[in-house]
Amino acid sequence: MNEMLNVNRRGFLKGSALGVLGTMTMPAIITSCASGGGEKLIEVEVPELLNKAAEGRPLKAGLVGCGGRGTGAALNFLAAGDGLQITALGDVFEDKMTACRKELGEKGITIADDHCFIGFDAYQKVIDSGIDLVLLCTPPVFRPAHFDYTVEKGVHCFMEKPCAVDPVGIRQIIAAAKRAAAKELRVITGTIRRSERNCIETYRRVAGGAIGQLVSAHVTRQGSGLWFVKRKPEMTDMEYMLRNWVNFCWTSGDFIVEQFIHEIDQMNWFLGDITPVRAEANGGRHRRNTGDMYDFISVEYLYENGMRAHCTSRQINGCDNLNGVYVYGTKGYTNCRDKIFNLDGSVAWEYPYPAKDAPDQSMAVLDPFIQEHVRLVSAIRNNQKLNDVETHAHSVLITIMGRESAYTGRFVKWDDMVASDMKLAPETFAFGPVPNIPEQIHVPGIPLE
Repeated sequence: MNEMLNVNRRGFLKGSALGVLGTMTMPAIITSCASGGGEKLIEVEVPELLNKAAEGRPLKAGLVGCGGRGTGAALNFLAAGDGLQITALGDVFEDKMTACRKELGEKGITIADDHCFIGFDAYQKVIDSGIDLVLLCTPPVFRPAHFDYTVEKGVHCFMEKPCAVDPVGIRQIIAAAKRAAAKELRVITGTIRRSERNCIETYRRVAGGAIGQLVSAHVTRQGSGLWFVKRKPEMTDMEYMLRNWVNFCWTSGDFIVEQFIHEIDQMNWFLGDITPVRAEANGGRHRRNTGDMYDFISVEYLYENGMRAHCTSRQINGCDNLNGVYVYGTKGYTNCRDKIFNLDGSVAWEYPYPAKDAPDQSMAVLDPFIQEHVRLVSAIRNNQKLNDVETHAHSVLITIMGRESAYTGRFVKWDDMVASDMKLAPETFAFGPVPNIPEQIHVPGIPLE
């Protein structure tokens, strides 16, 4: 029986200033299975996914960040089980708050006026409003400070991806995650593939040795351009940048951090959450309309044992689109979702999706955006450990590493990212000028003025 991942696991946080990665401890769904060649696989512990959150005490949640994703997360939370309420909302923009309240109201969910908070300190008021858990769904630049306060106040947390936009924010997140673990708080992050039943079962088989020793990965996310907001004369720098946050690096981390994180995190998971020693990237900008970000980036991650992973993404309208995460081994390869292939391309195993009318729906794949809340609520009610923040931070820092290599045109080392004092956000948040953050695009090989 071959051991999987015969690689030097020079961990993300081992021996560094960031600490040591924790492990996920969830009830296992372990069975023995055989690969295409009849070899018995190594048993691997994976999280159990319930179709509905465990019954238990009522839970009140507050939402911080009332945009489209935040409103969606609130509805996903409510759909996760019984006895769940949204009782507080917070945002910096009143119109976002109003739109969120309207959408929730149309579904019979009423939020009291005195539990709707506006301003840069709204997150504190939401967290202090008597809730059991908070949904952190603002632009990611705010996540480290918001999570810090969440842990300080002893509140459980759903934290949307990504958790930070720079190395300073990553360190703040990890320090807070360790305090959360010490307080036995339950926290889950929004990298949804780790809460998707088909992906989990495929991972279990790959981790058990189904494709042999891992040798490489290829990850693609080619899609259309995102929404953007053009500046209006009455907008201050801060209002313009926050309303247009998916197009600025300091607010979103660039699209490799904010969107491509899903695929890169999925790759990291299947590779065993090992750490690349270097990123070799290129990228640029053809047609993005606003902001300072790129619209295409291609990164080659190099690992200590010589393995390489190629990750490429694009956000440009009018082009062919493609999305896929492939990990290759000495005996085969996988799409990291629902198939394992032999080396000749034939299918060795396929996830057994049940027919809609089948009596046994135990393998049905439910909405992962709801499943992550099922996991969180169940962990709170059953007093089970759940805190995946450090693993998530590991993936986010890998994307930041790729971004910085593309921006500068230089090969970026992991150790340099871990030690970096890079902080992208302004020192204070207020509606007005945002100094030292020009709407200027990075040119590889030429430092920004």
